[in-house]
Amino acid sequence: MTSLPIENVQAYPRPPRLEPVTEPLTIYLDDRQIAQTTRGYRVLETHHAPSYYFPPDDVADVLRTVTGSSVCEWKGVARYFDVEGERHLVRRAAWCYEHPSGPFAPIAGYLAFYAARMQRCLVGDIEVLPQPGDFYGGWVTPNLRGQIKGASGTRHW
Repeated sequence: MTSLPIENVQAYPRPPRLEPVTEPLTIYLDDRQIAQTTRGYRVLETHHAPSYYFPPDDVADVLRTVTGSSVCEWKGVARYFDVEGERHLVRRAAWCYEHPSGPFAPIAGYLAFYAARMQRCLVGDIEVLPQPGDFYGGWVTPNLRGQIKGASGTRHW
């Protein structure tokens, strides 16, 4: 049974911090495991649930590149992917930073997934909830405390 330490999202740093993840990370779509790693990273940022990143070698051949991008003031330009399951094509469900800025260089090409758009996402054996709202991609685990950004009225603080 996975046990995660209690963390307060309000105590996470700004600018954000990148750290390796010691627990296995797993994603399912259409009853199929599409990603699993023990070499993941997470980004911790004030008032955010952590975003988890998978090395591309640990993700099945389910990604389809789409047009468009976004810019993170800390990590740089993100590009997006549709995720193709056995029964569903999930639009813009994953992203990566091909050339992230300085402290985030270790996640170049690594992939992050919106938990709300996948069937199941796990940290160890703990099933995550998606970060509130439709913009941020954090994974909420039961050990997190504090107000997590993303719900109505919180996006721009």
